[in-house]
Order: sequence, then structure tokens, then C-alpha cells
Amino acid sequence: MKQRLILLSFVVSILLMFIKFTAYFLTNSTAILTDALESIINVVASGFAFYSVYLASLPRDFEHPYGHGKIEFFSAGFEGSLIITAGLVIVWQAIMGFLYPKPLEKLDIGLYLVAFSTIVNGAVGLVLQKYGKKYDSLTLIADGKHLFSDAVSSLLLIVGVGVIIFTKQLWLDSVISFVFAFLLLKEGYHLVRRSVAGLMDELNPHSIQEVLEILVKNRQPNWIDVHNLRVQHYGANWHIDCHLTLPYYLDLRQTHDEVERFREFIVAYTGKEVEIFIHADPCLPPENCEACSYQGCPVRKLAYVKSPEWTVENLVKDAKHFRKI
Repeated sequence: MKQRLILLSFVVSILLMFIKFTAYFLTNSTAILTDALESIINVVASGFAFYSVYLASLPRDFEHPYGHGKIEFFSAGFEGSLIITAGLVIVWQAIMGFLYPKPLEKLDIGLYLVAFSTIVNGAVGLVLQKYGKKYDSLTLIADGKHLFSDAVSSLLLIVGVGVIIFTKQLWLDSVISFVFAFLLLKEGYHLVRRSVAGLMDELNPHSIQEVLEILVKNRQPNWIDVHNLRVQHYGANWHIDCHLTLPYYLDLRQTHDEVERFREFIVAYTGKEVEIFIHADPCLPPENCEACSYQGCPVRKLAYVKSPEWTVENLVKDAKHFRKI
């Protein structure tokens, strides 16, 4: 499904690129040229995204034990870099437009062509974002946001060209180009920033919060402590590892069963492809007794008082045990 959506984006981008360049050659408008230049970025980015989605879908192998999902971060970063490049080219074209203005022609026809591409881009962009969130695909989300932002900028372009037609102030053409260049540079920066964050395994607060809510909702008496929690994304796959403090007297089979129960809750509630590594820590009586709610404990030294509150801050800390309450 993801490959079909990216292929749709690729085909649509090629068709709209020809439409936008046709509009530019008819009008000589620098503002419309900025839209046409961005369409080249759409084509190149969609082509690279198509390959990255294919590669990300491949199963894990000997050389890639965590799968191929991180290629999607490269794809998003590549697309962001192209967008930044387009923004810089547009700035240059706008400056040339100020210094060496060209007569504008057939703006009404160009307006119709841009309006058509705006509607198509916006629709495809929304579809890609919808399914990108469904499949947890950064490539689909990035490509969808790019197309939708392209549609929004085209809509602003339509308004700007309409103002030029109404006021006959041709210098506004370059001003509009500067505005679009700024929007592109901003969009490209955010894509590159998110790409670098993913490649560097930066903490994703949304993912941590999702796991936290699952654990709080399904907390078991035997789960005395969870800490050193880490969530990493490899495309649509999640990798989670943490330390789970359990009663020290559990035998190997009982420990395994508790760890497996922990894993099953995460997989069932996220609905994602999740790989979980859990390190089991033994409790340390009497330090943990007041924080342990397990009523059937045969070796309790102190009465239960209160379980520590699980928050993002204390779950991600590499603190082996909670202090005595």
C-alpha cells in the first residue's frame, strides 16, 4: 500500500511539473516559476521516497538486524535538503526579477493551470499524510506534508497573481517569490531537523508518552519498577528496551512469564511491529518493600506505603531502583 501511494505521488508530481512549467512559459512570472521549480523537487523527492519505502519494507537480514526502516529518515532529510535548495534558487530568481524585470503575459491562463495543480497537490498530500500516520511512515508523512504545503503556497500564489492582475503592479511578482522562498526554507529546515533527530535516535516524547500510558493502564503488582526506558523508530517498526524490577525470588520461568506479559501489553496496545528487549532486575528488600504493592510477597520486610508514580522523567532515567519512600 505504501509503495502504491508513493508511486501515485511520483506520477502526479511529473504531470503537475509539466503543467506548472507550461504556466511559467506562458506568463514569464517569477512567482509561477518558483512553483514550477518546487515541482521538480516533488518529482525527485517522490522518486527517492518510492525507493526508500521499498527498501524499508524489506525484512531484517544478517547485515541489517534492525531492518531497513531508517532509510526513511534519509529520505526525509534528502527531501528537506532539496526543498532548501529550491528556496535558495527562488531567492536568486526573485533578485534577478527585481534587477531585470520581464513583461508578464497571459496571467489568467497561468492562473487556471496553477489552480488545477493546487487542487490535485492538496488532495494527494492529505491522502499521503493520512496513510503515513496509519502506517507510521515518516516518508509518506514528509512527502504528504511537502505536497500539501506546495498546494498551500500555490493557493497563496493564486491570490498574489490575482493581486498583480488587479493592481498592474508587476514588482509584486518578485515580492511573492521572496515570501514563497521563506516558506520553503522553513519547511525544508523542519524536515532535515526531524531526519537528523531520527538518525541520532533522539528521544521522541510522543512515543515515550504512548508507552507510558500503556504501562500505567496495565501496571501489575509484580512490576515494582520500570526504568531506563528507550523507544527507537526504524521506519514503521519500534524497538523498545527497558529495565523491569521484579521480586527477587521468582524463578526463571516466572520471570520469563512476567517479561512476556509486559511485552504482550505493549504490542497489543500500540498495534505496531514492536521488538522489545527487557532486562529483569531483582528487587532489593527492604529498600523496595514500601514501594511494592504485591500483597502476596512472602519475604516482605516493611509494609507497603505507596508505589512510585510513573512519569516520562523517571521511566527514562537510568536509575536502577527507587529510593526508600
